[in-house]
Amino acid sequence: MQIRSYQPEDEEAVVRLWESCGLTRPWNDPRKDIARKLTEHPELFLVGTAEGRIMATAMIGYEGHRGWVNYLAVAPDCRGRSAGRQLMAEAERLLTALGCPKLSLLVRRGNEGVLAFYRELGYAEDDAVALGKRLIVDGPV
Repeated sequence: MQIRSYQPEDEEAVVRLWESCGLTRPWNDPRKDIARKLTEHPELFLVGTAEGRIMATAMIGYEGHRGWVNYLAVAPDCRGRSAGRQLMAEAERLLTALGCPKLSLLVRRGNEGVLAFYRELGYAEDDAVALGKRLIVDGPV
């Protein structure tokens, strides 16, 4: 797998990948999420390609206190080839180079396979409660 920064012509393939991985929700328009990401650290939006196809993504953020990973996705037919591990290693490398002291991420309840994946990479549950408030509604809630 080759890892590179997202390019505008990647949009349709990325959205299809996220849909195939079950990452999209009606209240999060993936195209708007992409457009928003491109306004902040666009170089931290990574795609993994193999055989001319986008097969993985990671949307990385950093605001000066903590790094975040969103939309880590690997095409279902490409899993088990270390693509997710490679993207997370690259995310950690890029964030470390920026001086980021901690990387956080959110996993939806009940997604035990993904929790196991992150635990294998050394991630552990924080003693914190994630809270959220929708400021802009992109679709039905």
